[in-house]
Amino acid sequence: MKINKKAQNFFNDLLCDIIGSILYAMGIYTFAKTANFAPGGISGLALITNHLWGLPIGIMTLIMNIPLVLISWRVVGRKFLLKTARTMIISTIFLDAVFPFTRAYTGSPFMACLYSGICMGAGMAFFYMRGSSSGGTDFLTMTIKVKHPHFSLGMVTMSIDLLIILLGWPVFGNVDAVLYGLSTAFVASAVLDKIMYGMGAGKLIIIITNHGLMLAERIGEITDRGSTSIRAMGTYTKAERDVLLCACSKSQTYAVTNAAHEIDPGAFVMVTETSEVFGEGFIEKKTS
Repeated sequence: MKINKKAQNFFNDLLCDIIGSILYAMGIYTFAKTANFAPGGISGLALITNHLWGLPIGIMTLIMNIPLVLISWRVVGRKFLLKTARTMIISTIFLDAVFPFTRAYTGSPFMACLYSGICMGAGMAFFYMRGSSSGGTDFLTMTIKVKHPHFSLGMVTMSIDLLIILLGWPVFGNVDAVLYGLSTAFVASAVLDKIMYGMGAGKLIIIITNHGLMLAERIGEITDRGSTSIRAMGTYTKAERDVLLCACSKSQTYAVTNAAHEIDPGAFVMVTETSEVFGEGFIEKKTS
């Protein structure tokens, strides 16, 4: 049973590595390379070396990752490092042995940066979903974060990528290279977040009301969603009221808030974003 489970996990890891590498290589080679901009990260540096000296993108990405691996292997852990090494090797094969024989996009540079970001973000999502990564600045970011835990993870990543993207200005000879690189980084980040978290995203509606049971029944009728009721006391008025917690999809938000104000015009309603919701009616969390 354990062998089958390990074999299945290995197959799923390998499949995600292949799909992710195809998308990642497409973003780099098909779109970014011919549009003459660096999208950030080690792949961006590899693109710059390719533009200047014609060096292979995949091999250069692999070579530039070696010192980062040596610096950060104690931080990232053996398992993550081994998975990432496999991902980087597969990505290198697609970058240097497959995509050079495919037709690159030669249209609008703006469309190239847009689709480069989409492909790279989707590719990274496949890596991250299986506990791997594309290497590069991920290693450096994690190491800096451990050494300086008060630093913002997003700020560290953005600072490193910005330095690489800015190199595109003198290398490619125009400021548009920087703008396209920034646009690609933004789109890739948005696509990555949407795939990783958006599929299970929803809303958490918090309702403070005097008619908790009646409102919960109404929400159940119109949305087929349950609610959680908590008895609470206002610290200012000292009055006890019901607090309803209702997780719902974005499309059901208006119906729930409207029902709250119908049942109790004086209800206090708060709507918050949830990245992921696990449970019945949302993402079913499978137990091993």
